[in-house]
Amino acid sequence: MMVSSEKPAKKTVKPQRKTTENRPRTVAGVAHPDNNRPQNSNERFVANNEPRTAKRVKLIRQNQQEKITAQRIREERVDPKEGHSERISKALAMSGVGSRRECDNLISQGKVLVNGRLAELGQQLVEHDRVEVLGRPVRIKWQDRLARIIIYHKPEGELVSRSDPQGRATVYDKIPLLVNKRFTAIGRLDYNTCGLLIFTTSGELANHFTHPRYEVEREYAVRIYGDPLTVEQVREIKTGITLDDGVAKFKDIYKLELQDSDSKNHWYKVLLMEGRNREVRRMFEHFEITVSRLMRTRFGPIDLPPRLKRGNYYELDEIEVARVMQSFGLTVAGTER
Repeated sequence: MMVSSEKPAKKTVKPQRKTTENRPRTVAGVAHPDNNRPQNSNERFVANNEPRTAKRVKLIRQNQQEKITAQRIREERVDPKEGHSERISKALAMSGVGSRRECDNLISQGKVLVNGRLAELGQQLVEHDRVEVLGRPVRIKWQDRLARIIIYHKPEGELVSRSDPQGRATVYDKIPLLVNKRFTAIGRLDYNTCGLLIFTTSGELANHFTHPRYEVEREYAVRIYGDPLTVEQVREIKTGITLDDGVAKFKDIYKLELQDSDSKNHWYKVLLMEGRNREVRRMFEHFEITVSRLMRTRFGPIDLPPRLKRGNYYELDEIEVARVMQSFGLTVAGTER
């Protein structure tokens, strides 16, 4: 038997390619059995006790002239009227001490001093007053510059509250900017209501939006299930019906043609001039009709932008803020002229 004198060729060992065959494979919304991660993003945030933040969006791109105008508005300073005074709880809230209710509590507990004396509820502050809270001096920030306005497309399942004993999600958890306690919500939407929610740093603007004497319109889209409203029910709901807390009525109501003729869901657009607790729902419950969905689409001069998706928020630019203030006869700082 002859043996070849040639050395056998060495086998080249190719580096093994990394594959994902042995890795746990995951599908969006479904966890691998060997994975301890929660199944979806909502569960992940609950498990980590970490709220999912809302997305900030930009809806308008300014041209060069608008940028110049915006800068001029931003740099404008509003001098307070001579002898101007501010209610103490409002002044403390504007200075970042807390909400007006929290400031009232501090005053009631004797933890606020004005010029070395215990403050009183409803007391008026003037420019040169010296204020102390919990033994520390507080510099009162008078509203002299452009106010800020944020609009949020609130989804169902969020509270309009800074905290909740039951640990439910709040709108303040979702929008990081609202950590600044100078922001206050203009009106409220209940837990199961979605749509337009407005925040501002101007207490006077919030008051103009919400006080009944200003009669600011609120517009809602309402979905009911079952039979549509009758002509008599529409007439009664526009004339006025009696609820537990008084008479309520819609300024206007009309049916939206958004559904098929044989659909059991019926959409209405309603307009009212006040914002009592669950008022729209209670007005339909008067006729034993359940509202299956409720969305605020407009509040005064501010509409819910079609491009603002649920869970997103937008801060109005300088020109938009100035227009809102002008509609109420206020300065750009949100103070009386």
